[in-house]
Amino acid sequence: MNQFVQVDPRVCNGKPVVSGTRIPITVVLDQLADGNSIEDVVRKYPGLTREQVVGVLQYCHSVIDHTELEPLAA
Repeated sequence: MNQFVQVDPRVCNGKPVVSGTRIPITVVLDQLADGNSIEDVVRKYPGLTREQVVGVLQYCHSVIDHTELEPLAA
């Protein structure tokens, strides 16, 4: 966990959200995956800051870096 991601069973059914918001981190990731820039995401969600979006990406990196992933079967 980092200061930008919060997991609370009382908020969005315990899904990771941007701290202090009800915006799931998957929403941020979907926006970026759709080709939106960090600035686009911040404009679309005025409650977010650039620092928070970068913090979400750092959180995701950390989770993946500390997870044993199995290769997909071909």
